[in-house]
Amino acid sequence: MPQPNDHLPQYSFTAIGHVETTVPDADIAKNRRTIVSDIVIAPELEPALLGIEAYSHLIVLFWMDRVAGSRKLQTHPRGDPTLPLQGALAMRGSNHPNPLGLAVVELLSRSANRLTVQRLDAFNQTPVIDLKPYDDYDSYPEIRVADWFATRRTQ
Repeated sequence: MPQPNDHLPQYSFTAIGHVETTVPDADIAKNRRTIVSDIVIAPELEPALLGIEAYSHLIVLFWMDRVAGSRKLQTHPRGDPTLPLQGALAMRGSNHPNPLGLAVVELLSRSANRLTVQRLDAFNQTPVIDLKPYDDYDSYPEIRVADWFATRRTQ
């Protein structure tokens, strides 16, 4: 039976490493601002880390391999029915068609192929797809966000 997106090209990737953290899965979301984790890059890719210590922050792309169930195209943000219904692509989170995670993290240290970072909201053993340095090109001083998000942020 054809699937809704059978007409779209399929791609594959190879993880470049994984996340190591001692924080239980159930506690990741509530501790996401303070969590300290390690990103362990495959040893053969260690040369690709040359110069990464010059950056204070990194963009981490990871595959949320433990996202269960079907992904709804519309839902209430953070599962809160008091917030307005939103499309999956109008929110951050795991409800996207592809369970791709993105986090901007602070690089605390590097030891060989191990990066210690803060603010990575990924489970232990989550596959890391890619890293990119975060620089002023990625920073915008004034951004617009949905009203529901701005209201929640001030609470």
